Amino acid sequence: MIDTVRSEDGTPIVLERRGTGPVVVVVAGASNDRHGDEPLVAELAAEFSVVTYDRRGRGDSGDTAPYAVEREIEDLAAVVASIGEPVIVHGISSGGALALLAAASGVPMARLSVFEAPYRGEAEEVPEGYAAEMRDLVAADRWDDAAALFMTAAVGSPAEAVEEAKATPMWAELRSFAPTLVYDAFVMGDSKVPAQRLASIAIPVLVVNSNGSTDWLKTAAVVTAEAIPGAKQVQLDGEFHDVPAGRLAPELGAFYRES
Repeated sequence: MIDTVRSEDGTPIVLERRGTGPVVVVVAGASNDRHGDEPLVAELAAEFSVVTYDRRGRGDSGDTAPYAVEREIEDLAAVVASIGEPVIVHGISSGGALALLAAASGVPMARLSVFEAPYRGEAEEVPEGYAAEMRDLVAADRWDDAAALFMTAAVGSPAEAVEEAKATPMWAELRSFAPTLVYDAFVMGDSKVPAQRLASIAIPVLVVNSNGSTDWLKTAAVVTAEAIPGAKQVQLDGEFHDVPAGRLAPELGAFYRES
């Protein structure tokens, strides 16, 4: 079922719901729309009613200037409010960071799980001015350069990996998300774990990471969980910034079923 809700500023946000059972709202990460996490959604939909939505500026949703992270929090609040029952939220990568900020801002959730919100420590800082540089590149219609900057500065890929990516079909999709890569940059802020804000979260939280990810992502998961009272943290077998849906979904389901 596809539906549209209106955010507080009037922006239309398109959502899709499938499956039956307790509701799980999935918040996509950078370079994804509501279809981007299909394997995980399909696994969860066997037991839960899974809601995916196009974050503003993506897919079928609208976009209202000027952008602010608070508007994206309001978008998620509108999606949650439209469901009319307690929901579980699962945030992926920078979508996990957004979901954490939403929970800290009081958006009602029964439970929250996040997969590898890409916070950084002192030794792995995203270059100062990254968000502003991304914004300027997009404003100048330099979308290829913006996508390349995302891969090197945010993901941590070497320059040669960018050149290899440009020769693949995935590059056109990545560059198409360039305007919203700016939004994710602002969601991440200075890329440090916002411990003071996260300390106010009073719902059960599960923080998940992959054992195949870089050390900074593993550390980020530990520090994120430590900042949230009572949060659990688990590391699963996987690749860089990815755990197969068939392995991740059972772990999430077990957490969602806890009383």
